[in-house]
Amino acid sequence: VHLVESGGGSVPAGGSLTLSCAASEATDDKYTMSWFRQAPGKEREGVALGTSDGRTEYAESVKGRFTVSLNSIKDTLTLEMSSLRPEDTAIYYCAASTWYVILRPDDFPYWGQGTQVTVSS
Repeated sequence: VHLVESGGGSVPAGGSLTLSCAASEATDDKYTMSWFRQAPGKEREGVALGTSDGRTEYAESVKGRFTVSLNSIKDTLTLEMSSLRPEDTAIYYCAASTWYVILRPDDFPYWGQGTQVTVSS
């Protein structure tokens, strides 16, 4: 599974951005796609995920501000981010698993290269 992210950039606090992740090559009928992020000097943390059976999961820090959606026809995961805060600044990574998993880095064997999101105060 090859993952390609797009949509990162720089916005002021309170702004919005949308990230997209496209999965190429075959995926199984049951799979999970997710977003993680890593800020300088911090561990990689889960942001949100979507599964092919319609489940979503969010980190507490982004609930109510971020919306994840998985298009299982196009194998594309979208993350709509609003009310962005400086602490959301990080490299955002798309990840995929060919099964139903939870928002934990070790459960995802496939990773994209990452896209930078910068939120200025």
